[in-house]
Amino acid sequence: MLENELLPEELDILNRLTNYPLDFQAMTVVTNLYRAAQLLRAEMEREVLSPYKLSWTGFSLLYNLWIWGAMETRKLSKSMGVTVATVSSISNTLERKELCGREVDPRDRRLVLLHLTEKGKEVIEELYPKFNQGEKDFVSVLNSDEQKFLTQLLRRLCKRIEIKE
Repeated sequence: MLENELLPEELDILNRLTNYPLDFQAMTVVTNLYRAAQLLRAEMEREVLSPYKLSWTGFSLLYNLWIWGAMETRKLSKSMGVTVATVSSISNTLERKELCGREVDPRDRRLVLLHLTEKGKEVIEELYPKFNQGEKDFVSVLNSDEQKFLTQLLRRLCKRIEIKE
């Protein structure tokens, strides 16, 4: 039996509880994808981000601003895959830590742009190599071809959801 494959008694219980046929293969794929993402997030927060007192979303916000420069909150929320309210909350926290700041968009004064401060830039530049090492460690159980294939499969799944939006 494969790891995380359902036992016959588990299948029986699920079928009795739902009263309709289930696609157990799809359920197993999604469950394992979710578990892998949660395990990665927890490990990275514990091992890499906690010394910087950053959450996964805090890191994601700093990373996006580092890569793309100043961003409007709606665009940043889409890039991070979170709500505008989450960006607002996280940016408030990071602003108190003097890692990011706000400025009015010169092209549209109704919009607010978030940007990295000098301190924020220093933190992300020090942190990112450690974060990348954590990424490398996480996927080290896969060889290079497996990593490329998994990347292709995950991109295909992401595209399917992006098409719906």
